Amino acid sequence: MKVLKTSTLLLCFAVSGCSMLDHDKESAPAKSEKIASGSSWWPFGSSDKAKAPKAAKVDVKMTQAWLDQYEPRLHEAVKGSKFEVERRDNTLVVTAPVDGSFNPDRPSMLLPITLGPLTRVAKLVEGDAKTAVLVLGHADSSGKDDVNRKLSQERAQAIAAIFRLSGFERDRLYLKGLGSDMPRAANDSQQGRALNRRVEILLTPQETLVALIAKYSKPVLPAKVVAADQTK
Repeated sequence: MKVLKTSTLLLCFAVSGCSMLDHDKESAPAKSEKIASGSSWWPFGSSDKAKAPKAAKVDVKMTQAWLDQYEPRLHEAVKGSKFEVERRDNTLVVTAPVDGSFNPDRPSMLLPITLGPLTRVAKLVEGDAKTAVLVLGHADSSGKDDVNRKLSQERAQAIAAIFRLSGFERDRLYLKGLGSDMPRAANDSQQGRALNRRVEILLTPQETLVALIAKYSKPVLPAKVVAADQTK
């Protein structure tokens, strides 16, 4: 019955945009449905700024073992979907392209086809208290910056909701909308803009969380993208 209830809520959230408040009033108060500020980190289900996690000494060998353990399992979890998996330093990143993942008519709403792979990824690490997740929303540079930032945050929140409903604890789940601050490609073509519209799910050992949050708190535009944009 619990599995059926969770599946129904996931489908409801993704397809019709219904509220999760009846399922978890404490972790998702009504005011948290409003995007508060794209400049700060926000723990999912709270309107308060996230308390900075405590720094921990990084064990390189243990981190490498963690990466080796989870990378093939992540590839299997998203197999057959449009999601991509890559390793970045001490982090595993699952990238969900906006095109094919979100409803074109309701841009912050997930399509039902994403529920399977997202739920499998969430369940893969939900029981591992040593693993944290950061969800980063990205947009292209079309339109106004504040609108793009808000939309990227809403998309990040939509994906974070799947992790929360799958049982992820609040102190292991962070999200942020970065707008167009960190493009993957130049925004001077349709293909480039499509690559930039994405949500990244960063899985990392708890011990590397502080450094990771610091890295994305003040994102720097990649040099190769700057060069490409300057040639327009």
